[in-house]
Amino acid sequence: MLHFTVPGDCAGMRFDQALAKLLPAYSRSRLQEWIASGQASLNGAAAATKQKVWGGETVAVLPQAHPAEQPYQAEDIALDIVYEDNALLVINKPAGLVVHPGSGNWEGTLLNALLHHAPQLEGVPRAGIVHRLDKDTSGLLVVAKTLTAQTNLVRQLQARSVKREYLALVYGELRHGGTVDEPIGRHPTQRVKMAVVEDGKHATTHYQIEEKFPSCTLLRCSLETGRTHQIRVHLAHLKHPLVGDSVYQKGAQKCVPQLRALLAGFPRQALHATRLALEHPLGGELIEWHAPLPDDMRQLLQQIREAGHEPA
Repeated sequence: MLHFTVPGDCAGMRFDQALAKLLPAYSRSRLQEWIASGQASLNGAAAATKQKVWGGETVAVLPQAHPAEQPYQAEDIALDIVYEDNALLVINKPAGLVVHPGSGNWEGTLLNALLHHAPQLEGVPRAGIVHRLDKDTSGLLVVAKTLTAQTNLVRQLQARSVKREYLALVYGELRHGGTVDEPIGRHPTQRVKMAVVEDGKHATTHYQIEEKFPSCTLLRCSLETGRTHQIRVHLAHLKHPLVGDSVYQKGAQKCVPQLRALLAGFPRQALHATRLALEHPLGGELIEWHAPLPDDMRQLLQQIREAGHEPA
């Protein structure tokens, strides 16, 4: 705990401005967080960021590092391990599991689970994670257990030799497969979203029809590139957004009455990484893995098939 007395030359300043003068090593936003959380008090009591100080007040501050500045912690989180050897770990990630710690998700991630499962990953950048899946996307993800394996896998990803296929349930009835070859970058006005933009990075998604239903289609998508939200953005660009994708689905989608509530009620984007193929970083042999649809998507498809036989 740090203790200070507000000097007279801070008279009339806001509390956060005075703190910034007393603790110049910390950013204003960090100091404001400490004030809001009660880690910085004024005369022994909580204070507002904009509260005026007049000199002579006592200040107590309990500095605390931001989660991003602290070592990631190992956590005992169950993993569905599809394959493991001395170089690789292949995980079948469930929907809802964040891959890497970040804002709002500093704990309970795949990275935390990996550090518990294989403590030596603490010595590998990002605990060996070389590609990601969105929080609500399920399926296969490869992790490198050594620096050598990580370097090799990154090079394979850059060379586009890693094969990744996804099963995606989209709104609308597609007649045939195709390719979306459109650049992806940050949305011009909504910064938490990605979009097809002229100055974006090159992105290519191939898709083919797996199964047709009234008002929706099950697609198999394969990636040549690995841009953030690539499949979600490209399919929305085609006007066939993923079922359950609250970010890229604009408003209610046209749907036959017997499926409207069923599709609208699916709680996450209906996207699953079903196939992964790559060259083993040590032996060079081609290995591939397959992960069947998780229960929620499998049950949704079964309900769609059953509803399709019911009269509207």
